[in-house]
Amino acid sequence: MRLRLMILCLSGAIAAPASAADPIHLFNGKDLTNFYTYLKGYGKNNDPKKVFTVVTEDGAPAIRVSGEVFGCFTTEKEFENYKLTAEFKWGKKTFPPREKATRDSGILVHCVGEDGVAGAWMESIEYQLIEGGTGDFIVVGGKKITPPSIVAEVEDKPTGPKGAKQAYYKPGGEKRTFQGGRVNWYGRDPKWTDTLGYRGPVDVEKPVGEWNQVEIICKGNTIVSKLNGKTVNAATEVKPAKGKIIFQSEGAELFFRNLVVTPLGK
Repeated sequence: MRLRLMILCLSGAIAAPASAADPIHLFNGKDLTNFYTYLKGYGKNNDPKKVFTVVTEDGAPAIRVSGEVFGCFTTEKEFENYKLTAEFKWGKKTFPPREKATRDSGILVHCVGEDGVAGAWMESIEYQLIEGGTGDFIVVGGKKITPPSIVAEVEDKPTGPKGAKQAYYKPGGEKRTFQGGRVNWYGRDPKWTDTLGYRGPVDVEKPVGEWNQVEIICKGNTIVSKLNGKTVNAATEVKPAKGKIIFQSEGAELFFRNLVVTPLGK
């Protein structure tokens, strides 16, 4: 009997760490605890224009990003082996120099190095949020001798008015290393133009004013990006494979809510 009790106690002790896999709610619904802000020209935790505020939107707490100043709010902690889920929707306001361009922002993962070393951001892998191109990957470089990089399966498509070839995610396509630049999500319109309100014929993103769900699954050195339940991009051999998480301000008003990190284990 004692042996059985001992086994049960040991089993309970082993099972207890499962709580480490509990979801981490980055946004507490009240303020920006768990984050710090960084704005180009203003620096860290200096937001005189109230670019980042907590508001009630559609009856629930959300973080409003005005977009007026380029910058971001950034997690205090680093993360690895996790799934990030987030909801976002575009607002109506836009600001120079992008007041007539597509609404633009992004969620950056595996952020390392100095704040503001890459424009107003850190070195990272960006899941882009942009009208017509949400789900693109951008490799955001900075000052490191070994830059961030990914390997993606792609195909080239003539893109834009001049037909310049760009890489689009295609499972089973050519494996290529990117130490900068962009991997378009699979359905991005090759005729895309940087104009306010742009929508492509097969966009997965919902219209302006509606909430979208983003999933970014970072397992080991892989990243899978999903938008509204559909896989839109993926990469392997991701370097770095851990870091902070950034939510951008880049000229367009938008709202974030339900920011959750779920640990995946190793």
